[in-house]
Amino acid sequence: MNPAIAPIRGISSMATRDVLADGCEAWQRRSGCDVAVQAVGGVDALRRVQEGEAFDFVVLAADAIERLATDALVVAASVTPLARSAIVVAVRAGAPQPDVSSEAAVRDAVLRARAIGYSTGPSGRHVRRLVERWGVLDRIASRLVEAPPGVPVATLIARGTVDVGFQQASEFMRAPDVAIVGPLPPEIQAITVFSGALCTASSRRADAGALLAFLASTECDATRRHHGMAPARDGP
Repeated sequence: MNPAIAPIRGISSMATRDVLADGCEAWQRRSGCDVAVQAVGGVDALRRVQEGEAFDFVVLAADAIERLATDALVVAASVTPLARSAIVVAVRAGAPQPDVSSEAAVRDAVLRARAIGYSTGPSGRHVRRLVERWGVLDRIASRLVEAPPGVPVATLIARGTVDVGFQQASEFMRAPDVAIVGPLPPEIQAITVFSGALCTASSRRADAGALLAFLASTECDATRRHHGMAPARDGP
């Protein structure tokens, strides 16, 4: 690694921070190129790229990457699906675990909960849509707690701010004082695909493109699964 050469700079949402940390570390060992990735709330990451902050690549939910491509802030041809993640339900470690085996059971668990945590990202938007579809928003609006951008729902659970939370599995795995109950049942599950893309402002497109190709490769599949995600190629 050459300290005279600036690192490849990336920004991502919190959901992929551990996958990227391990994957980029492996790439650094292989290529000799330093990589620096900032993991922040997805809303903030999107805004910072939109405002023109200098990054070589960005990793966000696929719909956010599409918005950046439409605005020519990332190179459309470089968009690379990296990982898929399901939404899971979690509670504080040691607390009673609700039944989440069916849509009706999840609805009942939400109605019984003292406070329900969700994120500003794709999983949170999906939970809000479910609550609206169930017709219970007015009944539980005061008990819905949206985690601030960059704050995992796991933090709200561990603090006791909420007693049940919804987010991507990667956000809960190995979080202290938090227990994963299980995934949402298939009839109400929503899979988020996270993609990477080269920023149009990047002066290191070749290096950043090689990094994205490595992160999408089968060599990183074990890393994805270790952190609660699946390869993007596993689904449609």
